[in-house]
Amino acid sequence: MKKLGLLFILLVSTICYGQDMTDGFQFLESGKYIEAQTFFHNILINHPTHKTARLCYGRALGLNGHTEEAKKIFIDLKTAYPADFEILLNYAESLLWNKEFNEAKEMYQGLVKKDSTSFPAILGYANTLSNLEKYKKALQYVDTALKIQPGNKNAMVSKKYMKLGTASQYISQQEYATAIQLLEENLIDFPNDADSKILLANIYINTADFTKANAIYCELEDRVSGLVGLSLVAHLKSRNKKALKLAQEATALAKTDSLKIMTAQERYIQALIWNGKYRTAKIAIESLTTQLGTSNRIDALSASMYMYTGQISRGIDYYKSILDKDSTSFNGNLGIANAYRGQGNLGKAYIYAQKTLVFYPEQKDAKALLTALDKALSPAIQTTGAYTKDNGDNQAYGASVNATIPFSDRFTASFNYSYRTTENITLGNMANNTNVSIGTKYRIKNNTWIENTIGFTKATADVNSYTDVNGSIFIKTRPYALQNLEIGYRRELQNFNAALIDEKIFMNNYMIHYNMGTSFNLGWYTGLMHTGQTDKNSRNLIFTSLYYTFTKAPALKAGLNYQYLSYTEQVPSQYFSPSIYQAAEAFLDLNGNKGKWTYGSNVAIGYQFVEKDDATTLLRAEGKLIYSISPRWQASAYGKYSNIASATASGFEFTEVGFTLRLQVTKGKLFDF
Repeated sequence: MKKLGLLFILLVSTICYGQDMTDGFQFLESGKYIEAQTFFHNILINHPTHKTARLCYGRALGLNGHTEEAKKIFIDLKTAYPADFEILLNYAESLLWNKEFNEAKEMYQGLVKKDSTSFPAILGYANTLSNLEKYKKALQYVDTALKIQPGNKNAMVSKKYMKLGTASQYISQQEYATAIQLLEENLIDFPNDADSKILLANIYINTADFTKANAIYCELEDRVSGLVGLSLVAHLKSRNKKALKLAQEATALAKTDSLKIMTAQERYIQALIWNGKYRTAKIAIESLTTQLGTSNRIDALSASMYMYTGQISRGIDYYKSILDKDSTSFNGNLGIANAYRGQGNLGKAYIYAQKTLVFYPEQKDAKALLTALDKALSPAIQTTGAYTKDNGDNQAYGASVNATIPFSDRFTASFNYSYRTTENITLGNMANNTNVSIGTKYRIKNNTWIENTIGFTKATADVNSYTDVNGSIFIKTRPYALQNLEIGYRRELQNFNAALIDEKIFMNNYMIHYNMGTSFNLGWYTGLMHTGQTDKNSRNLIFTSLYYTFTKAPALKAGLNYQYLSYTEQVPSQYFSPSIYQAAEAFLDLNGNKGKWTYGSNVAIGYQFVEKDDATTLLRAEGKLIYSISPRWQASAYGKYSNIASATASGFEFTEVGFTLRLQVTKGKLFDF
């Protein structure tokens, strides 16, 4: 739009009333707006009513950034010359400079109606429609302008940006084929256009076509932008070390251009965070702030770092700062939505995810977050069937149904029914037990929850049949970043086999579980349990695990476990109850997903020590496989094997296999809140 007045300048240069303004026109044409402003200001000192000088002075002001002053000049001229087409054209353009697009639209509509062959009027109208994101109609008018002046550079550039805007809309609607076609058309007209190439690469990233995305980034003339893009692709392919190396190369190249410095440093800091180098990332953020000053982009980096390190409240503070300065910020709205979700505040997460979609309709990540929140806040039913056996000739069949109903983001109610029948094939004794319970889960504050269940157990065995209460109450919280604490009580029936059910032994378990994570991938879990039993016996259990997380996608961790178990009374004829039992093992744990499949496995190998007996080997293994039949249906199968002592002093082996179906009852949350 900066040169739309060129035709006007050429026309009016012939009616300058004796004033030689050739130098001023040349200043405007060559983009020397400060010089043009000074030139025409000097003319107006002696000729304050000179129409052409006033017009040119207004253009110089507007193109030099003084848009409000320019608009006032054109308003005065429009009042003095209400029918002058050139003045009306410049007034309409001043509305564009001041981003008054709706007013500009009305003005240009009138101008185009008045003269349907006017190139600046038609192009101005097209640009106005483009600014209003009415790209389809804008393209029609810019094509009309190009019929009047074929190949006009300004019109071609405008058309390029209109296609970029249209392509962005198609991308948000995930209509990638149409967007690719538009961008490829741009690249025919502008073969090395960086904007079109980068947007095309973004499409390939969205569709996980990383080979094509890499090829485009390698072609970019701007090597910094290319390396920044290649770094992102490396991260998405879980090659974070390579991502950091590429980001470092980009940073080394971006030495003088402040925009390139920001872009390269931004990716470098992100790569540091991806690699868990949080201390270095913090120093880099401070250095970048000193170099370029504070900005929303830098605040977003700080927020991201605190989210990765589990300091969610600090992350929220930075996202709030971003939104204070720009309420429409994508990073601010989606970032704080994810932060509230991580904090357990699903209600606020829902609000900000919806706000993101208001400003960025159909945005893929915001829609995915809303889907995840809907899933968490939707009623669900899960059914499980299982078969177990051990080498003591015990076998059991079990089935359960569990239903949950979230009434709000703070309160969830649940119902559980389970039935289990067990028998010893050799001895012929049989027993079964039924459990029915209702439960509630209430979020006291952020990630602090209180959970409880209350119900009854009904058991039938060869000798005894009885009904008794069961239940539990727990407080679960995150006292510090990356740390989880659980304190609670559970009453349950000892129902491992038919003989134990016949004994009617209820266990009152008092427990504390504490998991401490770190920003350098080392973790430590400890569980303490004291059990008082209705047969007057008691048990103390300590379990501790030191582990290290090697990768996050898939999640691979390994570590060492130690377990100590002690019973006050030894009653080996009834159940495994040593005065001292110890176990030490090394374990490997893997969890991940691919497409509709989710998988997990755990293997532990070590030694166990019962009383003063010689050590025996210990092996535990389990695996699960989950398949998403649809967004609301999941089916899974699992298997477990263990020879850890639990029913006999040694030589025990236990196997379990099971199948689970889970249904998300409604598409979204059941209750508004």
